[in-house]
Amino acid sequence: MSATRNPSTDGVTASDDLSKEERLTRYLREKAEDGEMYFKSKFIADDVDLSPKEIGALMVKLSDAASDLEVEKWSYTSATTWRVEPA
Repeated sequence: MSATRNPSTDGVTASDDLSKEERLTRYLREKAEDGEMYFKSKFIADDVDLSPKEIGALMVKLSDAASDLEVEKWSYTSATTWRVEPA
């Protein structure tokens, strides 16, 4: 008897999202430790090894969940600009 794998769900767990969220949060904490920072997801995507779309989705989560960071959608000109500063 062989096991059947479901490629759409195999390897995808809540801990995968947490590791992405943690990676992005660490990056933002380091960059904003001296004060506020502004960025577009496409410009930090390589630094955190995430797609701009993933960063955008995580930023919405972080705006509610990160108690040590103040996250705000700042403006939209061809892509969302985010403002982040230590809380």
